[in-house]
Amino acid sequence: MAEPVEHAELQITGMTCAACSARIEKVLNRMPEVSAAVNFATEKARVDFNPQSVTVPALIAAIQRAGYDAHPMRDFAAERQVRAEAYRHERLQFVIALLLTAPLLLEMGLMLAGIHLMLPSLLQWLLATPVQFWSGKRFYTGAWHSLRGGGANMDVLIALGTSAAYLLSCAMLLFALQQPVYFEVPIYFEASATIITLVLLGKLLEARAKGKASAALEALINLQPKLAHVECNGSFQDVPADQVKPGDIFLVRPGESVPVDGVVLEGASSMDESMLTGESLPQTKHADDKVYTATFNQHGLLKCRAVAVGAQTQLAAIIRLVEQAQGSKAPIQKLADKISGIFVPVVLVVATMTFITWWALGSGFATALINAVSVLVIACPCALGLATPTAVVVATGRAALAGILVKDAAALEHAHKLAVLVVDKTGTLTEGKPKVTDLLPAPGSGDKQLLQIAAGIAQGSTHPLSRALLEYAREQDITPARTDTLTELSGSGLRAGINGAAYLLGSPAFIASENIALNQAQLLDLQQQGKTVIAVARANTLLGCIALADTLRASSTDAVARLNTMGIRVVMLSGDNAATAQAIARQAGITEFRAEVLPQDKAAHVQSFKAEGKMVGMAGDGINDAPALAAADVSFAMKSGSDIAIEAADITLMRNDLMSVADAISLSRTALKKIRQNLFFAFAYNVLGIPLAALGMLNPVIAGAAMAMSSVSVVSNALLLKRWQPYNAQR
Repeated sequence: MAEPVEHAELQITGMTCAACSARIEKVLNRMPEVSAAVNFATEKARVDFNPQSVTVPALIAAIQRAGYDAHPMRDFAAERQVRAEAYRHERLQFVIALLLTAPLLLEMGLMLAGIHLMLPSLLQWLLATPVQFWSGKRFYTGAWHSLRGGGANMDVLIALGTSAAYLLSCAMLLFALQQPVYFEVPIYFEASATIITLVLLGKLLEARAKGKASAALEALINLQPKLAHVECNGSFQDVPADQVKPGDIFLVRPGESVPVDGVVLEGASSMDESMLTGESLPQTKHADDKVYTATFNQHGLLKCRAVAVGAQTQLAAIIRLVEQAQGSKAPIQKLADKISGIFVPVVLVVATMTFITWWALGSGFATALINAVSVLVIACPCALGLATPTAVVVATGRAALAGILVKDAAALEHAHKLAVLVVDKTGTLTEGKPKVTDLLPAPGSGDKQLLQIAAGIAQGSTHPLSRALLEYAREQDITPARTDTLTELSGSGLRAGINGAAYLLGSPAFIASENIALNQAQLLDLQQQGKTVIAVARANTLLGCIALADTLRASSTDAVARLNTMGIRVVMLSGDNAATAQAIARQAGITEFRAEVLPQDKAAHVQSFKAEGKMVGMAGDGINDAPALAAADVSFAMKSGSDIAIEAADITLMRNDLMSVADAISLSRTALKKIRQNLFFAFAYNVLGIPLAALGMLNPVIAGAAMAMSSVSVVSNALLLKRWQPYNAQR
C-alpha cells in the first residue's frame, strides 16, 4: 500500500543568496520521507512529505535551526503587504547608508580627478561606523544564522570582507592617535562603507526586479472580482464573491466580470475571455453556455447559476498551476545548485590564499588584506541562484497570459528539444464537432429508418460521432429507436438489441468484419473527400451508411507550416481509414500520418518515435488521449470546454488551437536562450572576477559594485522575456 503523501508550500525569509536555498533544501531533504525544492527567486519551498513521519511545524523548525525562518503560505494580499513593509525598511537603511557614505564617495571621486582632499580620519570613522553596524547589521545577522546552521552564505563573505577593511582602518587610526605627533595613515573606511551601501542598493534593485518577474501571477490574482449579485428571497443582493455557493443564482451586468464559474440560464452576450485563453476575439454566450470567473461581460445581461466557486474555479486552477510552475526547478539548474552549495567555502579558501600569498611576497599586511577583501566582496553566488528561476517565473507568467499553462519548469525546458510532434486528428487539427453530411440508405431502407436506428444505438455512446448523430436526429425531428441491450467495442462500434433484433453501428471495417457487404466505391469516394463514414446493419443486412465531416480548424494549416519551419516533424494519428486520414492530412499540410489507430494503440506509436532517439511531444484533448500524452516527453492538452483536467498534461492550452503548441515551443526556446545567457554571465562573472581580485587588479569598492550589479543584470535579462509575444499578437 502506498504511503500517504501531503504537499506543503512554505514562504521562507532570511535567504540572501543561492547558497541559502541550497542549504535549506539539503536540511529538508535529510528529514525522513521528505522531498523538497527551494526556489531562491520566489523564496518558497515546495515540500512533499509523509504526514505519519513529519509535520509542517517540524519542517519549519528544521528551517529555523538552519538559521532562517518560514511560515505556511498566507493570502497573497497579506504576503504582499509584509513584503512591502520589509522593502520600505530596507530602503530606509539604504538611504541612511547612502547619506553617510556620500562624503566618502565624494572624497574618492575627487582623488580620481586628481584633487587630493582628504576628510579627517576621525570624521571618516564617525561616518563609516553606523553604516558598518546599523545598515550592515543584516549581514552580521545573516552570517551568524548561516554559520550557526552549519553553512556559509553571501552574508559571511560581506561581513568578513567589510569587517576586515573596517577593523584594519580602526587599527591604523588608533596607531596614529597614539603617536606623539598625529599624522594621517592609509585607512579604508570608504571601502567598507561603500561596499555595504552598494550591496544594499543591489538588493533593493533585485527585490524590485523579482517583484516584476511575478507580475503576471499578481495580475491573474487581481482579476478575481470582489462582489457578486446573488439572488436571495426573490431579489438580488451584493455579497462578497468568496461567499457564493454552488447552485446560487447570480447576475452579470454589462461591463462587469463574472464572479464565479457558472452556466447561463437566461440572456445573451459576448464575453471577453482573453485573460483565460489568450484569445482576443469575444465569445458569444447563450443559455446553457458556461462562463468563467473574471471573464468580462461586454454588453448583455446574463442570469447564471454558480457551478464552481473559490478554489474550484478555472481561474483558481490556473493560478495554482502558475504558482506550481514558478516554484519548480528546471533540470538545467542542477549544475548551478551544486556549485552554489560549495561556493562560499571555496571563496573563503581563495581569499585566505590571496592574503597569505601577497603577504609572503612582501607586499605588506594592509595590501594583502585589501586584496583578500576584494576576493570576498566580488564573489556572488546570487547570480548563479537567480539565473534559472527568474527566467522560469517570467516565462510561465507570460505563458499564462497567452493561454498556455506550463505544469513545471522541466516541461518548459524539454519543449525546446522536441523533434517530433504527434497530433490527434479529432479536436486537435479539426474542430472536434463532426456534422452529418450524407445519408445513404441501402435498397429497401429509407432515410428516416436509417437515422432512427443509428440515433437509437448512438444514445449509449459518448463518442463525438454519436453526439453528432443525435444532434442531427433532433434537427430532423426524428425520435431515436429504443434499445434493449447495448455493447460498445472500443474503437470499432456498437452492438445493440432493438425489438429483439440485433443491430450494428460502426466503422466500415467493423461492419465488413461481420461478413456484411459494402459499396466500396461509394465509401472510397466519400473518404477521399475527408469524410468519416459509419455503417448501420441488422443481422447480416446492411441498412445503409452515414457520412460525417469534421471541419479543419482555420489555424491548423498555418500552425503545421510554422511547426515545419521550426524544424519539427508533425505526425497525425487518426482512427479513420487511410483515405479519410490522408484527405485531412493533405488539407492540413501534413505529409506523415497513421490511420485506423485505436485509442489504446496511440501510446505505442509515441513510443515508436521515442525509440528512434527523438524527443517526442503529443498534442491531444487530454482525456481520450491520456495514455499517449503520458507516454510523450512533453504532452500538450487542448482545452475542451471546462471539462479539462488541467493538472493532467505537462502543458495545457486554453485555446483549442494547434498554433498554441507552436507558441509554447517558441516560448520554451526563448526562455532557454535567456537561461543560458544568464548562466554564462553568472559563471563568467565569477570565473573572471575572482582571479582579477586575487591578483590585486580590483579595488574593493569596484568589486563590491560589480557584485551588487551582477544579480540585478541577471534578473533584468530574464525580464526581457516579457517582450515575447504569441504568433497571433505578432501579426
